[in-house]
Amino acid sequence: MGLYDKYARLAGERLQFSDNGLTPFGTCIDEVYSATEGRIGNKKVILAGTNNYLGLTFNHDAIREGQAALAAQGTGTTGSRMANGSYAPHLALEKEIAEFFNRPTAIVFSTGYTANLGVISALADHNAVVLLDADSHASIYDACSLGGAEIIRFRHNDVNDLERRMVRLGERAKEAIIIVEGIYSMLGDVAPLAEIVDIKRRLGGYLIVDEAHSFGVLGATGRGLVEAVGVEDDVDIIVGTFSKSLASIGGFAVGSEAMEVLRYGSRPYIFTASPSPSCIATVRSSLRTISTQPELRQKLMDNANHLYDGLQKLGYELSSHISPVVPVIIGSKEEGLRIWRELISLGVYVNLILPPAAPAGITLLRCSVNAAHSREQIDAIIQAFATLKQ
Repeated sequence: MGLYDKYARLAGERLQFSDNGLTPFGTCIDEVYSATEGRIGNKKVILAGTNNYLGLTFNHDAIREGQAALAAQGTGTTGSRMANGSYAPHLALEKEIAEFFNRPTAIVFSTGYTANLGVISALADHNAVVLLDADSHASIYDACSLGGAEIIRFRHNDVNDLERRMVRLGERAKEAIIIVEGIYSMLGDVAPLAEIVDIKRRLGGYLIVDEAHSFGVLGATGRGLVEAVGVEDDVDIIVGTFSKSLASIGGFAVGSEAMEVLRYGSRPYIFTASPSPSCIATVRSSLRTISTQPELRQKLMDNANHLYDGLQKLGYELSSHISPVVPVIIGSKEEGLRIWRELISLGVYVNLILPPAAPAGITLLRCSVNAAHSREQIDAIIQAFATLKQ
């Protein structure tokens, strides 16, 4: 058996989907003009398939501060946070993140993926039992596997299933780790956090919430679903990323002072080079923008509602929850690929999500809006989908 033979079926499918047209796998965006427009091949497109929720990728303040950091501190740190990779701005950002979330401690990681990997794998070792939502992000699954924890999946957003599984654990439930997400990245729905917190209060355990897609989006100040639901005192650790609303790269975790010990036990923290100074500078700038421009969140949700309503009126099957992620559920992979390519020809780029990345074996056209989209651009997206109905 060859080294790569186990991927033969996947390679064949990739070739099939790449034949005679654009490929949805690693689509090349040849030029990016703004937070909302780019070019794929010779076609100018509206970018409706990014995670740039607040539209800050071209924010002038962030770019200026990033350029200044690049000139002053160089292109990279060349070391991990445990070695030479903790510059003064890294520590300043940790202080600012902790203050933003009203938590004693924040730890900055190199990506959102390594934030989950670093926190969860360090806590969920072979002695731990983890209850996680079946639709959890790959980084959460990988973290549990790396740590060696016993993994118990409960049905997506099914609090009754979670409670049944917690009850079966008996006394072990008091030390169990429950992991959920704020906004789930594929279907755009949110965790039933109030009910999950109620289970935790009655049966015990610890609660980790991944706010990757809800940080900067939900809550009165943008702290995410935990803030929006009003259960901040009941959540032990919040994990997030800088690559969505903050329009940069990196990840973080916030929690109690006791969380500081993870700096000495988290392998992804210890053995990964830290984010570059320019990335840290842009994150700090965008964090200030989140704090001072709440109108961005309102514009974002206005756009989300407008797109959702427009697609619903056209008869498309959508998720039950309105968020910046608006998935259109498609019948088959082949139909999804056809529509995806036609949308690009009509000037709209969205994500084609296939199983197993899409939950429950479905195919999705994952649309996502941001605060920089104009009403005219949202209307153009709706019109492109309307054209496909003709």
